[in-house]
Amino acid sequence: MTSAVVQAEALNKVFINKQKKEQVVALASLDMCVKKGELTALVGPDGAGKTTLLRLIAGLMTPTQGRLSVLDIDMYAHPQQVQNLISYMPQRFGLYEDLSVQENLDLYADLHGVPADERHSRYQRLLTMTNLADFTARPAGKLSGGMKQKLGLACTLVRSPQLLLLDEPTVGVDPLSRQELWKIILQLVEEESLTVIVSTAYLDEAARCQQVHLLHEGKILVSGSPDTLTQRAQNQCYLFTPNPEQKPRELQSALLDKSDLVVDAVPQGGRVRCVLHPNNTIEDVTKDIPYNKVEPVVPSLEDAFMMSLKEHMPLQSVSVEKLKKDHKAKPDASSPIVSVKQLVKTFGDFTAVAKTSFDVYPGEIFGLLGPNGAGKTTTFRMLCGLLPATSGVLSVAGKNLRTARADARGRIGYVSQKFALYGNLTVYENLRFFAGTYNLWGKQRKAAIERVSEQFDLASHLKDKSGELPGGYKQRLAMAASLMHQPDILFLDEPTSGADPLARRAFWRRITALSQTGTAIIITTHFMEEAEYCDKILIQDAGEKLAMGTPEEIRADLADTGGEVMSMEETFINIIAVNRRKKQERSDED
Repeated sequence: MTSAVVQAEALNKVFINKQKKEQVVALASLDMCVKKGELTALVGPDGAGKTTLLRLIAGLMTPTQGRLSVLDIDMYAHPQQVQNLISYMPQRFGLYEDLSVQENLDLYADLHGVPADERHSRYQRLLTMTNLADFTARPAGKLSGGMKQKLGLACTLVRSPQLLLLDEPTVGVDPLSRQELWKIILQLVEEESLTVIVSTAYLDEAARCQQVHLLHEGKILVSGSPDTLTQRAQNQCYLFTPNPEQKPRELQSALLDKSDLVVDAVPQGGRVRCVLHPNNTIEDVTKDIPYNKVEPVVPSLEDAFMMSLKEHMPLQSVSVEKLKKDHKAKPDASSPIVSVKQLVKTFGDFTAVAKTSFDVYPGEIFGLLGPNGAGKTTTFRMLCGLLPATSGVLSVAGKNLRTARADARGRIGYVSQKFALYGNLTVYENLRFFAGTYNLWGKQRKAAIERVSEQFDLASHLKDKSGELPGGYKQRLAMAASLMHQPDILFLDEPTSGADPLARRAFWRRITALSQTGTAIIITTHFMEEAEYCDKILIQDAGEKLAMGTPEEIRADLADTGGEVMSMEETFINIIAVNRRKKQERSDED
């Protein structure tokens, strides 16, 4: 066999949109080579063609044109032969939730024809690697999100493949579980010389790979090692420290407004990381912008990603003034609009939320963080009046959720993890439907649809089926639908899960603008960089509050004097790991 495990030449894939009677080009004249034993990353914005490419390599689709060989086998002629030698884990891996961990492993071993005498040793290795050995009798449906992903990976690996394909394996997974999944992947590459191709929305994950391919509109824009690609951003990256009275997200917005000079700006460790367009100087950028100080910084792969992508597509334009237009008067910011005191939720003997207390004021962005299974979604559902609390006091927009649940709901907007849109309805039909759920009719409904269509740049897509929209537009539509009635509070449950960096930047510009109108934002997220946008964050695990305060306050509690400023992800992992270690020590003593 040659050293090329995957060889693609002039690869094309075209789909036919029967409704619009037009062709959709998913891949266009793509060339790619993946060598044996390499860890290769596919990155790119929504709709770039990453999943299509993986499905072609897995033999689940046929190319429209071009040549594709996998493990020296012609994929056109012998797709089944290739499938017998590889393993593929799609974004939504098909676990059987009523079956136990062990039964899922047995089922996939049967499907892949793994000999009985090989199973025991293979199972033991996989269960040890994934830390699932103590959970073999637990139903898959009772596992946390991170544990489900690890079980999915274990089921994918019940046979020993020559090529492993992973399509965004860490979407919806908390940082601690993400760290554990990558430890497994890197161990497989090192110990078994396994060839792995992974698509990911996390650029720090791509930085761990030997080769990175940046896709856009079905084409590879740039390829190379992370170090090689990062050189593109050399001498163009800076770290701004805001003034004491300035929020990092406000400084970020000021920098992004200079889009002719600035490629990217994102909060980082209480400061703002900024990437300049080539041939621009920092002196050009700092004119008319208030800040404390600025210093050069070593570029990252994400900086280079944004530079490369900006050459081919602009950042999604976000009109802050549109979002503020026709918005009702700001509420009184002196009193909390959400007040939670000693909140408890139990399910039988299981405590999902244990004595949580916090306040959120108008215009604040409040982050609710924690690993999978920490109780975040349960807390959300109680705050939205969808789930009764076992005990405690819950006040939303001045309404007690125990006695005036319906009144409180009318002051709330909610965007769920899976975007509760009707895929077979058009954008306009979805907006019309959701307007009705908020008791907006006639002229009020028409005005609300026109307002949110303008605010979220949806006017040109009103006739499109929502199920056929790119991920970024689905996110916009879900937010637009939740804001039809101009709520006082917007709840966002992991709204950027799986979104690429471009879509996340545009999303947070909208959230920042919305907070300036006085709308309170309460958000859960697994992207720890997004916690930097928050005024306050609450970190919890297994329903217990572990830390609460501003990002700076929480970092300061863990700061090592004289050391570098910890990232929010490092801070989060440290807090969770220390708490779990203490609990284990107490358990061992008992």
